[in-house]
Amino acid sequence: MKEAGAPVTASNDSTVQAAGCVLWRRSPVDGGLEVCLVHRPKYDDWSHPKGKLKRGEEPLAAALREVGEETGYRAVAGAGLSTLTYMAGGRPKQVRYWAAEAGPGTFVPTTEVDRILWLSLTDARRRLTQARDQALLDELVRSFEHT
Repeated sequence: MKEAGAPVTASNDSTVQAAGCVLWRRSPVDGGLEVCLVHRPKYDDWSHPKGKLKRGEEPLAAALREVGEETGYRAVAGAGLSTLTYMAGGRPKQVRYWAAEAGPGTFVPTTEVDRILWLSLTDARRRLTQARDQALLDELVRSFEHT
């Protein structure tokens, strides 16, 4: 895995570079761990906030920018999580993830993300559309065990 925050260099392949976060907070009701999932109407799916890197943008900066754009929340980055690679639209896509604690913010629906949900880990695991995103929840929990 590349060093966290390292800029992505140009390559000859057509891999789409993206970054995102498993955004978490403590429940205002019981103090339990909650994660934020986003709903994208274009794909009718539930996932972690993520998006493509802009030219010259570092992955961590892109991940935090995407959290803000998609959820309306500022985030404080924590532990680096897995990098997922999969096919999307006929091209390989590589997404680097970080755990990130939610700061202040307010969600405003857009055409890209029309809903967000704050869910317990169990409920988030059930709601996530892609199985590959579920393993990130386990990594989030492990990151808490090491701090």
